[in-house]
Amino acid sequence: MLNDDYTPMEFVVVVLQEFFNKDRETATQIMLKIHLDGRGVCGVYPRDVAATKVNQVMEAAVQAGHPLQCVSEPVE
Repeated sequence: MLNDDYTPMEFVVVVLQEFFNKDRETATQIMLKIHLDGRGVCGVYPRDVAATKVNQVMEAAVQAGHPLQCVSEPVE
């Protein structure tokens, strides 16, 4: 996920819990990394699973009216 100046931190935590099955503490840690570093890793998945998760996050963000961006990148 990529940081922006508009999406509420709590929304990011909820997305991490809902779509990436993170507990609240882990989701909060990832959210803070995204906030501080500009981006953070939500998980490592097979390509098709990653694409589905990106789509789910982007759809949830649009529905909630937030500009949150989520991308998938190959592991090097």
